[in-house]
Amino acid sequence: MDNDFVDESKQPAYLALHRQGILAERSRLLNDLLTSCELCPRRCGVNRQAGELGACGVDARPKVAAFSLHHWEEPPISGTRGSGTVFFSGCTLHCLFCQNYPISQLGVGRNLTVAQLAEGMLALQRKGAHNLNLVTPTHQMAAVLQALLLAVPEGFRLPIVHNGSGYERLEVLQLLEGIVDVYLPDVKYADPEPARRCSGRSDYVAHNRRALLEMWRQVGPLTVDGEGLARRGMLVRHLVLPVDLAGTAESLAFLAEKIGPEVWISLMHQYFPAHEALHTPPLDRKVTSQEYAKAFRTVCELGLENGFVQTVDSYE
Repeated sequence: MDNDFVDESKQPAYLALHRQGILAERSRLLNDLLTSCELCPRRCGVNRQAGELGACGVDARPKVAAFSLHHWEEPPISGTRGSGTVFFSGCTLHCLFCQNYPISQLGVGRNLTVAQLAEGMLALQRKGAHNLNLVTPTHQMAAVLQALLLAVPEGFRLPIVHNGSGYERLEVLQLLEGIVDVYLPDVKYADPEPARRCSGRSDYVAHNRRALLEMWRQVGPLTVDGEGLARRGMLVRHLVLPVDLAGTAESLAFLAEKIGPEVWISLMHQYFPAHEALHTPPLDRKVTSQEYAKAFRTVCELGLENGFVQTVDSYE
């Protein structure tokens, strides 16, 4: 199909980085980090290049559970034709309630070559995807950049969406500047103790807040084209949890105070007990309509007018 980027000014920034040799240099730097892995804040130090599995559960090879057109992301991401999702296996967090736990924690997926990853990206573009949506990509970004180096000369032009948990190393995010067009991070918690109990990392909040500020510095507020499709910017997701384990008011206040009312928020009401949460109170129940309504009131009180909410009966 004809790609959407006819006007040079509308082309994603990574094309210029590719022409300048910067994309290749960033790829090399990320690849070097795999020999004693420091891609995520866990910095587990294993040699993934030698086939050792990191704390994320994968080695240096790209491991993918699915390439698909996804129609159920936020409207600026899914559009009318769907978002071109790459569901990476493994994860840097171990969330008790992960709804994708077969992929993130049980290792469902298959190891690919970088060339196969590149072909999967090009195939999504041929199918009409509005963007390339990298789902849980933190531990796989070295392979992503290697694949980009192969895909760009073959005509790859889709905007890149980094769809992750928000648990990121600042130094690694800085290597992605000009490569990622849209950041779609979570703000999961406001307190280290629930982060430790629910996702296994007490340092989540500190790393998440630094990451959100860096993502904002790189891309700023969400900008959309004439079709309402995201071309650049940040959209932050917040999943409301039972008994306010996510610290919704404090999480959103951080965004309002440190970034401002321009930030786009997706307030999610889709929590349901999955994986180990089925046997872990209070995570063993859905969020009530009253809990979500309280979270929504917080959004309004903080003046966060940009973004999306879900109707309470959508997942009940």
